[in-house]
Amino acid sequence: MRRYKGTIAVLAALTVTVALSGCGTTASDGVTLRLVAADYGSTDANTSRKYWNDLVREYEKKKPGVKIDVTVLSWKDVDREVAEMVERGEAPDMAQIGAYADYARDGKLYPVDNLVSVPTQANFLPLLRQAGEVDRLQYGMPFGASTRMLFFNEALFDKAGAEPPGDWSALQAAARKLKAKDVKYPFALPLGSEESQAETMMWLLGGGGGYRDSTGTAYQIDSPTNVETMTWLKDKLVGERLTGPVAPGELDRQEAFDAFVRGEVGMLNGHPTLMETAEKAGVKVGAVPLPGVDGRAKATLGVADWMMAFKQNGHRKEIGEFLDFVYSDKNVLEFSDRYDLLPVTVSARDAMEADTGHAALRPFLEQLDASELYPVGDTSWARVSESVKKNIGRAVAPDGDPRAVLEEIARDARAAEASAR
Repeated sequence: MRRYKGTIAVLAALTVTVALSGCGTTASDGVTLRLVAADYGSTDANTSRKYWNDLVREYEKKKPGVKIDVTVLSWKDVDREVAEMVERGEAPDMAQIGAYADYARDGKLYPVDNLVSVPTQANFLPLLRQAGEVDRLQYGMPFGASTRMLFFNEALFDKAGAEPPGDWSALQAAARKLKAKDVKYPFALPLGSEESQAETMMWLLGGGGGYRDSTGTAYQIDSPTNVETMTWLKDKLVGERLTGPVAPGELDRQEAFDAFVRGEVGMLNGHPTLMETAEKAGVKVGAVPLPGVDGRAKATLGVADWMMAFKQNGHRKEIGEFLDFVYSDKNVLEFSDRYDLLPVTVSARDAMEADTGHAALRPFLEQLDASELYPVGDTSWARVSESVKKNIGRAVAPDGDPRAVLEEIARDARAAEASAR
């Protein structure tokens, strides 16, 4: 979920590497598969290596001729590390990271329909299965998903006499009341370099626009609708000092989330993991669908991270059998439960919806099918995302020009598309 980076994941402070089984590329009695996976935990107590350790132990009992080496890296490092492995000609058999499209375009990945069983491929949620396609052929398998809602601190709202907002005018009115009660961040607006492509996309959707046009085939970053959205943010929130003491362009998402957990934020856009973390810290969290300019936003942001299989070492059959096991309901639900993420398969999603113990996640589940994801199947997206993260904070700065900044990002998008052809 880069997102969280990209997706919805929590950044680990340090890289954690662990070999869960085996130590080479070929076991004496069969095959050793190498998997590089992202760490969704924030401490050693909840690191993803524990999830993979349990899963691998069970699988190796079922398949004594196959060993699985898993290296778990922080989200801060995993995409770069995998890219460097591939560049050195040392691609792992599988990688569970934030993006797959560049590797697919370069012919380095197995197509999913040549890899896993038909029931496994057919069980991926349709929106996510389609998002894993390049030129209508699936290469990316979704692994963990999330959607976004607007979170608010119920205690701060009660103290300020504010109401949960249903549109931007109501959001501004609530932020004014929170500011009057000396709330440090009436609305936390993280447009710093960490994850601002996500925050930006949520606001663009709320304004009726987005990164892509209505056909999904071309970028529309500097559209009049998007310019109006960023101008509203600049004038109505940032300009009225309703976003707190840190300039949005200097505020990273994790800083905003940490402030929310400390009880210093009235409102922000968040994902399920943050909700649980805040409530464990004693913050009573309210949640509503993302507000838009004149009512509910046309869609919320959906985020998925990706599993992929590299061709370099062969092992197609063994990889496919292991991934069939990884995507069984039991394992998908175990991972989703552990990290408060949404299941990526139909059967696991249905099981979670039917379980009263997951009532808090139902609003996020209900949004997923109609959510809008990043254009991850476009090889240009990585460069466009970097341009957003680098530049978007300037659009809402006191001396910023929203139109000029969006035009600059749009030029970067066109250049990225041209080089990807």
